[in-house]
Amino acid sequence: MTPSTTVPTPTDARPVPTEADVRAAAERIAGYARRTPVLRAEVDGRPLLLKLEQLQITGAFKLRGALNALRAGEPTGKVVTASGGNHGLGVAAAARMLGITAVVYVPETVPEAKARLLQASGAELVRVGENYAAAAAAAHERAAAEGVRYLHAYDDPHVVAGQGTVGLEIAADAPDCDAVVVAVGGGGLVSGIRLGSGDRRVVAVEPEGCRSLHAALDAGEPVDTAVDSVASSALGATRVGDVPFAVLRRHPVTTAMVSDAEILAARDRMWEEFRIAAEPAAAVPFAAWLAGRVPAENPCLVVCGANAEWTPA
Repeated sequence: MTPSTTVPTPTDARPVPTEADVRAAAERIAGYARRTPVLRAEVDGRPLLLKLEQLQITGAFKLRGALNALRAGEPTGKVVTASGGNHGLGVAAAARMLGITAVVYVPETVPEAKARLLQASGAELVRVGENYAAAAAAAHERAAAEGVRYLHAYDDPHVVAGQGTVGLEIAADAPDCDAVVVAVGGGGLVSGIRLGSGDRRVVAVEPEGCRSLHAALDAGEPVDTAVDSVASSALGATRVGDVPFAVLRRHPVTTAMVSDAEILAARDRMWEEFRIAAEPAAAVPFAAWLAGRVPAENPCLVVCGANAEWTPA
C-alpha cells in the first residue's frame, strides 16, 4: 500500500491538544510514570530503535494518559471507564496512586491476562458485551447514572497529551531517530506522539482487520468500522477518536497496514531477537518494519504493551 499523508478536516469542535499540552503532561506525570528506555539494535543488517513502553507501570503506555487526565481535570473521587484491557489497567493504577475509586468496563472477550490484572488492581471490574463499543456504552450509562466522571480511552485531549509524552522522550533520548512507528487503535497514542516527537515522520500502522484510521481518512471523518484481528483486544476501536483525528488533520502522518500473519510472525521474532514477550498490538510496528513499509533509515518502533499470555513458536 502506498503511504498516505493526506488528512481531511473533521467537524469536531472540542479543544485540540498541542505540543505545549504534551510538555505540560510530562510535568504532571513525572514522579508517577516511568521514563522507559530506548534500545538501539540491528536486525537483518538494518538499524532500528525500540521504545520499550512495555516496561511502563501496568505493562503498557496507557498509564500516561490516565494520569494526565486525572491530574489535569476537575478533582473527582470516582472515575468510570471502558477498555479493552490496557487503558483500564492504566486508569486503575492512576486512580490508586491518586486515591480515587475506579470502575472499569471491559468486553466479555477481554484476554484473561488483562482481566486477571484488572481484578488484582483494586478497581471494580465489569464485563459487558462482545466488543469495546458495547462496554463503552454501558460504562457511559453507569457514569451518567451516578453523576461521576467518565474517562475515555483515547478521545480526550488530556489523554492524547499524556500519551504524547512517549514521543517527547523519544525525541530527547534518540535525537537521531528519523521516524516513530506506532500501532493505531483509537488514535490516542499516534496523535499524541505526533505532537510530542517534533518534526519527525510518524508512521501509523494498523492491522488489516482494525482499520479505524484508514477508514476515517478514506471517508474524510471518523466512521464506524468492523473489527477482526488478532490484535483487536488492544487495537479494536470501531471508530477513531474525534480528538485524535483533529490532531492528525493539523499534523499528518504516514500510514501502513499489516496482516494478522505478519503481526504474529513479528511477535515471535521480537521474542527471538530481544526476548520481548509483546502482545500482538505491540508487534504491529515491527511487522510493518520487517515488511519494508516504514520509509525511514533509523526509525524508533514503539513497543506499546505486553499484557498477553502466549507461548513462543
